[in-house]
Amino acid sequence: MGSLLSSRSFTLCVLLVLMFAQKSTSRKVVTKDNQQALANTDGHSSSSHMMNNHMDPSEQIFFTISDLKIGKSLPIYFSYKDPSTSPHLLPRDEANSIPFSSSELPYLLEFFSFSKDSHQAEAMKYTLTQCELQPLKGETKFCATSLESMLDFTRGVFGLETNFKILTTNFITNPLIGNPLQNYTILKLPEEIYAPKMVACHSMPYPYAVFYCHYQESENKLFQVSLTGENGVRVEAAAVCHMDTSQWNRDHASFRVLKIKPGTSPVCHFLPVDNLVWVPDQLPA
Repeated sequence: MGSLLSSRSFTLCVLLVLMFAQKSTSRKVVTKDNQQALANTDGHSSSSHMMNNHMDPSEQIFFTISDLKIGKSLPIYFSYKDPSTSPHLLPRDEANSIPFSSSELPYLLEFFSFSKDSHQAEAMKYTLTQCELQPLKGETKFCATSLESMLDFTRGVFGLETNFKILTTNFITNPLIGNPLQNYTILKLPEEIYAPKMVACHSMPYPYAVFYCHYQESENKLFQVSLTGENGVRVEAAAVCHMDTSQWNRDHASFRVLKIKPGTSPVCHFLPVDNLVWVPDQLPA
């Protein structure tokens, strides 16, 4: 299937991106969608940025595990981002030569030629702050600033001898048809992916590609779901169900959307198209 790749083939693909990135001087910062995506999928985050109790459309990614059945229709927000205009991963040496700390923010704004009052500055501060937060109980987290550091973190979770593969969300047909938020129908029985451990990596707003990667010791389930939108858009989506949310922020958007409280029910969500999940490439014993 298109959204499952072995670690070797994915690495080769990303290395091609790295080659392009070395020639690129683009320092675009994607802000709102990246921030909201992390807030939606990370148990730390609340939705305190929401005003007047209006729901952000991008919060429409949550569902319950009982929704995973053929013919079920769900309102889902899938935004499309053109990879050619998005920040790229840097080689490790280049990434390591640039400070990555909130204490260095004034220097970094000058380095990237951003005003301290700009949206880019706000996004960079957000990312650095999120990366410096203490992990939740049972969580191991890391902000990867290069492909090599992402792979090192993943190997550290799975073990050096373990092969691994990746699951992503992909548009199968033209993603520009219809609105990002529309009703999607599950076309066939969702496939549960064997994942005794998983590392989720969320793209963050920054001048170059940064991924907030984390592993949670609590039970999670991973699914691949085939969907069609009301306007004909086809999506192969990765979906994660968190079976224990007792340690999550009680103001997390999922609890408001699903009208539940922390620890009372599993919370499931679809992954945005620029997020990814690493899982061991092995069959159950």
